[in-house]
Amino acid sequence: MGNKTICCINKDFSIDNLKRLILDVYGDNTPLCYLHSFGCQQNATDGEKLKNLISKIGYKFTYSTENASLIILNTCAVREHAEDRVFGNIGRFKRLKEEKPNTIVCICGCMAQQKHIAERIKQNYRQVDLVFGTFAYNQFYEMLYEVLNTKKRIFNISEQESDINENLKQLRDSKIKASVPIMYGCNNFCTYCIVPYVRGRERSRAVEAVFDEVSGLVKDGYKEITLLGQNVNSYGYGFPKLLRKLNRIDGDFRIRFMSSHPKDATHELIDTILECDKVCKHLHLPMQSGCNRILKEMNRNYTVKEYAEIIDYARSKKPNFSFTSDIIVGFPGETYEEFCETKEAVKRFRFDNIYSFVYSKRSGTKAALMEDNISSKQKGLWLRELLLEHREVNVEWMSRFVGKTLRILVDKEGRTSDEHLQGRSDENIIVEFIGGKELIGSFVNVRINKAMNWALLGEIV
Repeated sequence: MGNKTICCINKDFSIDNLKRLILDVYGDNTPLCYLHSFGCQQNATDGEKLKNLISKIGYKFTYSTENASLIILNTCAVREHAEDRVFGNIGRFKRLKEEKPNTIVCICGCMAQQKHIAERIKQNYRQVDLVFGTFAYNQFYEMLYEVLNTKKRIFNISEQESDINENLKQLRDSKIKASVPIMYGCNNFCTYCIVPYVRGRERSRAVEAVFDEVSGLVKDGYKEITLLGQNVNSYGYGFPKLLRKLNRIDGDFRIRFMSSHPKDATHELIDTILECDKVCKHLHLPMQSGCNRILKEMNRNYTVKEYAEIIDYARSKKPNFSFTSDIIVGFPGETYEEFCETKEAVKRFRFDNIYSFVYSKRSGTKAALMEDNISSKQKGLWLRELLLEHREVNVEWMSRFVGKTLRILVDKEGRTSDEHLQGRSDENIIVEFIGGKELIGSFVNVRINKAMNWALLGEIV
């Protein structure tokens, strides 16, 4: 089905020829691109790399598919809901293609990397011109040239892992915060997760490449750098060592990272976070379940006791240390009693936020073959029960900041009123306060007056 790696599709290809072809197809009208990235921050950075490539060949960007010459959906495969949204969008493009045949529709990313998805698009969605997976971003220009030049459809879901291309830069959506991938892929094979199959094995960027990119971003005025990886603390050259190196960069900025796997969250990592003044005192540490049997079924390679030891160690050094977590509700075979163990763990660990989801079956994973006798309705009730439990605990836990002054990076207008601004603390907690919009993009000190379940309210000191 055309899923070979495409190194050079057409001997006539060159970037100059691609630019000329775009002019021939669209004339004097500046072609517009609509690009939407679904899913995680890693996916968003892939989208920013595509935006950079697209901007260099004459396209401008639009928020509307109706006037776009190039439509790109950069997809996510982690949950079924994201796939449903993509297929809903693809269906609407049929009319658009009939009205504007020169419009190019492209589906890429994690969802596109799956062979059964690519085959479904090939057979049922003729309006899609280009499908490529997570290993083919390097070949975007060649593929676009071939589609424009021959009017043929291209499917490129090669699974061949190439070396990391440091020349793929990002056209960033924000001037305040920047995400920097430091590694790609995953070696963990959690039984519910499709990521190792669509992102490949772990590959780490060189220390100096990461250092140079972060240094450049700080010089450009970025105030918050988030280091990304499917399991960022298994970074191949030593993640604590990398954090200490980045912490020595001159400038007024802070460092975050995600996501971390509990099996690699060592005392050395916690000590590094606490000793580096620019590294945020917050750890996103997906627990997924508070039941040892379910954790084993998930192939998570730690117990609840081992997970608790990480939290206890961090808070023995810094009582206000912030933890957030991911929770899966309704894993195949989970009983209500086992779900209640997760509820108790959430109550015990006092997470500052949880990202909780009903289990989503992913074809190609081991969990997809497990017997799942829990109804969707029951899973939904459990999820609601978990969220109510966390909300009840969280207001009291957030109150630990009342009366304290926190350093906030202001990033947008607030939700509380037209006069309020919103930002996040070092602990990654939302804080709202009254202030002028000229403060957006700067650090301010805010004294906290009130805690709510979703945010803190305060006033500038």
